[in-house]
Amino acid sequence: MGLEKTQAVVIGRRGLGESDRLVTFYSRRFGKIHGVARAARRPRSRFGGALELFTLGELVFFDTGKSDLLRIDHFDIVHPFSRVRDDLDRFGHASWIVECVARLTAEQDRHRALYGLLVRGLRAVETSGRPARAALCFGVRGVEALGHRPRLDVCVGCHRSYPFPQAHLDLDGGGLACAACAREASAALPISAAAVGALDRLRTLSWDEALATPLPGLEPELASVLDAHVSRLIGQPTRTRRFLRELRRLTPGGRP
Repeated sequence: MGLEKTQAVVIGRRGLGESDRLVTFYSRRFGKIHGVARAARRPRSRFGGALELFTLGELVFFDTGKSDLLRIDHFDIVHPFSRVRDDLDRFGHASWIVECVARLTAEQDRHRALYGLLVRGLRAVETSGRPARAALCFGVRGVEALGHRPRLDVCVGCHRSYPFPQAHLDLDGGGLACAACAREASAALPISAAAVGALDRLRTLSWDEALATPLPGLEPELASVLDAHVSRLIGQPTRTRRFLRELRRLTPGGRP
């Protein structure tokens, strides 16, 4: 039996049996891991509120080597991200971020750059007045960190140099497609020239510059394109984008 310690973020949780909790973490040292917190759902549990979604903490666990499920010993809060859970808009965008991490990563595949990006993204969602932009910046960098950077310089079908009219994002081809090649693609999404330029800028700017750069009227299109890209990678629509669309419909002023 091995005792291990790592910093980690709670990216998923559900009840297990009568009193236990199954928790998914994305950790700095081990990537995505699953553990069982015994008696965590009891009123006087020693875990208290530490295992809430988005919480950043120091995780100590036992790996018995007999199961993929680890045994959580304790989880000490470093930062609770409580403001994220207290606001539906922030909650929705943070949920999209952790869904991307949870569904685009393999078990125990360590990726420290992605871990750092996850923590940075959650901090920006919590503190920024523009949580949608924070999620967008995370998504642009997250898919790139995982090796899914779309090509924006040529058509991935005929290799014609961009710019060309009526550009599409070929979700299976991994980049832009001209109108003719998009008709042959299995999944291609129209994208405006302004959005192509903005996407290219966002992935070359520093994090702080990307959060602050003006994107007049482009965030909804970019978020939609990025979510379609992520959905194609995981093989089904993301759950949180549907929640965000419904939230916009119900919110006066329709915040993105």
